[in-house]
Amino acid sequence: MENEKETKTTTDSGYYNHITDDLDALLSVLPEDIRDALQRIGRRDDLLEVILDLGRVPTARFTDGEVVLRDTEVTWEEIQHVVDRVGEFDADNRAGIARTLHRIAAIRNRRGDIVGLTCRVGRAVYGTIAIIQDIVESGKSILLVGRPGVGKTTMLREAARVLAEKKRVIIVDTSNEIGGDGDIPHPAVGRARRMQVEMPSLQHEVMIEAVENHNPEVIIIDEIGRELEAMAARTIAERGVQLIATAHGNTLDNLLLNPTLSDLVGGIESVTLSDEEARRRGTQKTILERRAPPTFDVLIEIQDRQRLLIHHNVAEAVDSLLRGRPIRAELRYRDENGEIHSEWVTPLSIEEREAGRAERAGRPPSRPEPVAMESVGIDVTTPVRIFPYGIARNRLTRAARHMQVPVYLVDDLGEAEVMITTKGFYRKRPNLVVDAERRGLPIYVLRSNTVAQMEACLRDLFDLDTAASDPLRQALQEAREAIRQVQAGVPEVELSPQNAYIRRRQHEMARAANLSSYSVGKGANRRVRIYREE
Repeated sequence: MENEKETKTTTDSGYYNHITDDLDALLSVLPEDIRDALQRIGRRDDLLEVILDLGRVPTARFTDGEVVLRDTEVTWEEIQHVVDRVGEFDADNRAGIARTLHRIAAIRNRRGDIVGLTCRVGRAVYGTIAIIQDIVESGKSILLVGRPGVGKTTMLREAARVLAEKKRVIIVDTSNEIGGDGDIPHPAVGRARRMQVEMPSLQHEVMIEAVENHNPEVIIIDEIGRELEAMAARTIAERGVQLIATAHGNTLDNLLLNPTLSDLVGGIESVTLSDEEARRRGTQKTILERRAPPTFDVLIEIQDRQRLLIHHNVAEAVDSLLRGRPIRAELRYRDENGEIHSEWVTPLSIEEREAGRAERAGRPPSRPEPVAMESVGIDVTTPVRIFPYGIARNRLTRAARHMQVPVYLVDDLGEAEVMITTKGFYRKRPNLVVDAERRGLPIYVLRSNTVAQMEACLRDLFDLDTAASDPLRQALQEAREAIRQVQAGVPEVELSPQNAYIRRRQHEMARAANLSSYSVGKGANRRVRIYREE
């Protein structure tokens, strides 16, 4: 197309992104003075949306914020000017421009008249799935989640193009965001075939029709958001077709708590345990369990455009979440030079993750430190696998956090290194206690089921009376002293070099004291600086 703009993002390792935005096609439907204002601003590559609301000033949203395009308000004639120059609005109040990926969404009043428009720039970015291409080509079903605007649909479009070179790919394109508006799909989807959906409420029927009529090996779906669509996805997966889809939600735990979409990851049901099983697990008699095998094999959380958290085994991850066990996931990210890195991490809870995101947002941009993740397998204080029998797991977890010691609570006696129980249960000599003694497993007996008793047990278990020689305790004590100095008025304190696990703990201490921190240095010389943000 004549108005098509193509750019390439380069790195030291070569080209990895090829971007097509067709931006002039979107600008051509806007009122002339708004188009001129955008051209004066420039920054084409950073433009995300143009917002036109009746009776308000027009604004443009860029990657770093909004800009007012003029001082006068948008008129009815200007909104109608845009509406007359784009495609027909569907039942989901979305329209487009033929042969482009731009999306124009309408806001209507009670009479059905359009009183607002959101004109979103659609870009085809070739090369976005290089970071997960091995997973996409593995044949496993993949679910992509992430906040709006993070690039889920862009990655979905690129996956369709890459897979269509070798397989039969069908795109179920409900809002024409994947293949663009009009009857001819955008070149960005390659050889993939596209099925449009007459109404959003009929998406599940088109999903089933695609399988029954067109013999696909792969089906691509954007925005699974209704229960019928989740059921259709399960039906497709059970027929042996690879599914690649997006869903509303930011993380796996968000999706699990969504009653409409939880079936995509297996669903949740309430189960009542026997007294013996409840004691063995150290839980209440009524617990939550995964109801069925997940529809998707792999779940990918898109944290930002160059940073992905991958759950390779959704069933195992959901089971761990429901039982309160730590989850292992793979973090992949692309650095400033375009190189892809991978590490295994343990995601924190939703609350800790949000706190970490807020801290990163306020940290100097040139010195980032991902405090929302904890590296797995680092031997600082050796983690102990504890089998809790007849004691409150949540209290034991709270005691371990307070004592700052790493423990794993296991449900299988064969995996345990230590059993902790109470005097009342130990005296009854249940089978599990007898079995632990036969195995030679150390058994710690508490007088009562209290946090204080558990902390005393952990102090003995980790030999914390000799903590002066413990690198972790020394590092945490150094962080406490630094926090006191900063609170007393010292601008910034730099700590000794530590590994990733200890640095994460030091960042958490700074955050708890309402201070800021970041990491500097490389390799064995990487260390934490703590400061008070003005």
